[in-house]
Amino acid sequence: MARDLPPPTAPGPLLPWLLTALAPTNRTRVKQLLQHGGVAVNGVAVTRHDHPLMPGDRVTVGPPSGERGPPVRSSLGQERAGGPRSDSDLPVVYEDDVVVVVDKPAGLLTVATDAEKQDTAYVRATAQLGRVFVVHRLDRDTSGLLLFARSAEARDRLQAGWDAAGKIYLAVVDGLPRPTEGVIDNHLAETNNLRVRVAPAGGPGAKRAVSRYRVVRAGRRYSLVEVVIVTGRKHQIRIHMAGLGCPVIGDEAYRAKMNPVGRLGLHAHRLAFPHPATGDRVECESPLPRELRNALGR
Repeated sequence: MARDLPPPTAPGPLLPWLLTALAPTNRTRVKQLLQHGGVAVNGVAVTRHDHPLMPGDRVTVGPPSGERGPPVRSSLGQERAGGPRSDSDLPVVYEDDVVVVVDKPAGLLTVATDAEKQDTAYVRATAQLGRVFVVHRLDRDTSGLLLFARSAEARDRLQAGWDAAGKIYLAVVDGLPRPTEGVIDNHLAETNNLRVRVAPAGGPGAKRAVSRYRVVRAGRRYSLVEVVIVTGRKHQIRIHMAGLGCPVIGDEAYRAKMNPVGRLGLHAHRLAFPHPATGDRVECESPLPRELRNALGR
C-alpha cells in the first residue's frame, strides 16, 4: 500500500525533495522508485526527476491505487508485477523462485509463540506467497527486512552462511551517542527471565557481541544511528545503545524513558546475502518508517 510522505513546504523539483524525505535511503533506490511508477503526486504516478512540487502537495510512495506496482526483480531474471493486495499482505521487497524478502511491520511476530499463533509474519507470508521457510527472525517490535526461503534446502544454505550476510539497522535513540561513531565489543548472556545482560567473557552463556555504529542524524532530542551487526545476538543493538546512555526509544526493557511514537525505534534497514542458487549477492533496502522519521523532528 502507498504511504504518505510529509508534504513539501517549498516549491522545487521532485527528486532532490525525495532524497531528503526518504533519507537515509540511497539515491539509486529512490530513482528506482521513480522509474517504476512507485511515486505519486496528488494521486497521479510520476516518473520525471524534475517534476515540480508545490507546498502542500500530497506525495505518496508505493504502487498508486488502481495502477500496476513496480516489478519485483529477481537475480534469476524473473519479474512479478504488483497485483491486488489485502490489508494483511506484507510488502515484498525482493522475490524469485528461491527466496523472498518482505518488509515486516512493527508489532508483528516472526513466528508463533504460546501467546500468539494466528497472526505472524510466517502465517501472512504463507497465505500471500505459498509455502516458505523461516531463515532468521526479527523481534516483534522491530520493523524491516525479513528473509524467507522457498525450500528447506535454500533455508539451510542461507543459515549456513548467515554470518557472511550484511545486516544494517537504523535505531532512533534518546540523546546523542558519544563518541558519534565507534565499535562496541562485549559479551552478552540471557537471564532466566529471558532478558539479556552484559556478561564477563567466559561466564555462563556469555557470547561475544560486536556492533559498529555511527550517528546519521542528530535531532534536538533524538538521534538516528546506523548500526552494522557483526555477530547478531539477541537484543544486541538495544543493549549496546543503552550501554552508551542512549537507549532505543520505546525500549522500556532496557531503560528507555521516552516512547514518542508508540513503538520500538528499531528498523532492519539493509540486508545483503549470497543467493543460495546462483551465489550472486542480493542487496535489499527498506526506508525508515514515517513515524520514526517524525520522531526525529520532534
